[in-house]
Amino acid sequence: MKIKITGKELKITEAINDYIERKLDRIDKYFEESEAEVTLKTEKNEHIAEIYIIANGEKYRAVTENKDMYASIDKDIDILEGQIRKSKTKKEKMIKEASLKSISVNSEKVDEINNEIIKTSYYEIKPITPEDAVLQLQEKPTHNFLTFINVDTGKVNVIHKLKDGKNYGLVEPEA
Repeated sequence: MKIKITGKELKITEAINDYIERKLDRIDKYFEESEAEVTLKTEKNEHIAEIYIIANGEKYRAVTENKDMYASIDKDIDILEGQIRKSKTKKEKMIKEASLKSISVNSEKVDEINNEIIKTSYYEIKPITPEDAVLQLQEKPTHNFLTFINVDTGKVNVIHKLKDGKNYGLVEPEA
């Protein structure tokens, strides 16, 4: 984290400088790269600390005044940490909602396709007997039907597995 500390009508001591750097480590853990501008000043008996942070295109600011400079800095850090956590939670929620919306949009697109041919398969039709068609269908357990030319009638027939999984049905054209 890049830190710039400015004192208005106040000399920045090494102790204050170290204290601010140590406290800003709490903020630094939320970002990979960030910049902090700290302005310290005194007005009458009050010590005012203003901390301005820029990270990931976001800006966070806290200003507090207290009789003690260290207490004022602590309060600013607490405020900034709350702002950052709130912002991160809000972003995560938006990302989650956006992903849920895209999932629902994708499922709606699938539902939109109705009464359309969405797949075409090509295969060779051979003249065989219905009994041989049953044997070929048994050799292919993933197939539910087989189209063939019936040797006896010369017409296109379909042999298919019935729901009981043991028997077969034959579809023949009339006349």
